[in-house]
Amino acid sequence: MADFVGALDQGTTSTRFMIFDHGGNEIARHQLEHEQILPRAGWVEHDPTEIWERTRAVIQSTLNRANLSHGDLAALGITNQRETTVVWNRRTGRPYYNAIVWQDTRTDRIASALERDGRGETIRHRAGLPPATYFSGGKIQWILENVDGVREAAENGEAVFGNIDTWLLWNLTGGTDGGVHVTDPTNASRTMLMDLETLDWDDQLLSFFGVPRAMLPEIRPSSSPDPYGVTRADGPLGGEVPLTGDLGDQQAATVGQVCFSPGEAKNTYGTGNFLLLNTGQDLVRSKAGMLTTVCYKLGDAAPVYALEGSIAVTGSAVQWLRDQLGIISGAAQSEALAAQVEDNGGVYFVPAFSGLFAPYWRSDARGAIVGLSRFNTNAHVARATLEAICYQSRDVVEAMREDSGVSLDVLKVDGGVTANELCMQMQADILGVPVSRPVVAETTALGAAYAAGLAVGFWNSTDELRQNWNEDKRWTPTWDEAQRESGYAGWRKAVERTFGWVDVE
Repeated sequence: MADFVGALDQGTTSTRFMIFDHGGNEIARHQLEHEQILPRAGWVEHDPTEIWERTRAVIQSTLNRANLSHGDLAALGITNQRETTVVWNRRTGRPYYNAIVWQDTRTDRIASALERDGRGETIRHRAGLPPATYFSGGKIQWILENVDGVREAAENGEAVFGNIDTWLLWNLTGGTDGGVHVTDPTNASRTMLMDLETLDWDDQLLSFFGVPRAMLPEIRPSSSPDPYGVTRADGPLGGEVPLTGDLGDQQAATVGQVCFSPGEAKNTYGTGNFLLLNTGQDLVRSKAGMLTTVCYKLGDAAPVYALEGSIAVTGSAVQWLRDQLGIISGAAQSEALAAQVEDNGGVYFVPAFSGLFAPYWRSDARGAIVGLSRFNTNAHVARATLEAICYQSRDVVEAMREDSGVSLDVLKVDGGVTANELCMQMQADILGVPVSRPVVAETTALGAAYAAGLAVGFWNSTDELRQNWNEDKRWTPTWDEAQRESGYAGWRKAVERTFGWVDVE
């Protein structure tokens, strides 16, 4: 068998390809950013064709850097930004419209109407999700209703839908020349269109959004010994490699963090933050603003479920300090600037740029910086930005405890922001539990590799994967309880100030 597994990690701001060995060690990687298209307030789009071009480029560059070829890869896994919606023509391969990104809020009227007329309760029960702009169903409906010719093309089977995993799988396996149209339950569970119990598209849910079933991909296991397809010899890998793993990015990180037992949790710090708690084969329906989602489905085994707390803006708030405010030149500088002051100086920043996700689900909220006085400096704003990441995570942990009864002993963390050691210390202080970062911090790509490798016997079991996990660093709380609760009370007061800022019909 070949010595390595490849993982394509297509994220909100960039695309990377990584190669791992049997020990879960990174062999090589290459990463490229893509354009963030912002046509108007609340709208966020990507160019699917640019994403495919970036995908080709990062795969080729990574193989060249490692001096490897397709024959060195036992399998290929894909992980992706979830909910981001692409509709394209299966005959020409051209998208009808830009990809509508998970952060986009243009579908707020669709979500509000579902909630108003009672359909929201059906969606919560069957799909495990509240009606929200976050998910794919409303985005598909918007394209069907607002882009000329798409409704007719969908009815006659020419227009097809996919999240980014489906778009890339289709292109990697031939596109217009035999490309496979598939997804997995972790991605399908983010659409508001799949029944969590049957793991199949639900006709009543489809009717809520006016989505023809013919548009939708086949739902296959997240790790499939029967490959979804093989890469094309004329594609970026230059030969046939079985595609056997497909996981939404946050579920992939959960697998990469080897959270295979009920009660184990991880928090990924990326563009947003996403905390997942493995609930095993128990489908826990949230009463506290969490999402019920599929964690993974490995081959023929029963699906494993999770509770998820999704936070829209965390790492992208740091990016906002750089790109929109210009008070830092790079993400790494946020740590040095924030460290110039001992505390936030009374400043709280709630980055509700696209409303608030878990546990609030308030599309009428918008970002606010509160508590300012002339004493405050850009260092206080930088510190408040890092604290916002941590306080939003605490909101989710509190809601998850309410739903599951599970109190965390330790929080496993991963993603780019974990390189900010001040932020991770703040997280331990604000939560009151230790925070643990693994040696391989890019666990999203690693999880996709694990899913693909398990399918072909590159790894034999999840127990074998556990042996690969090693701690790199641990942060323990230094705040006392009074400091922790005082800070959190200020945060909750600041969050309330963001509510009702925009009118939602």
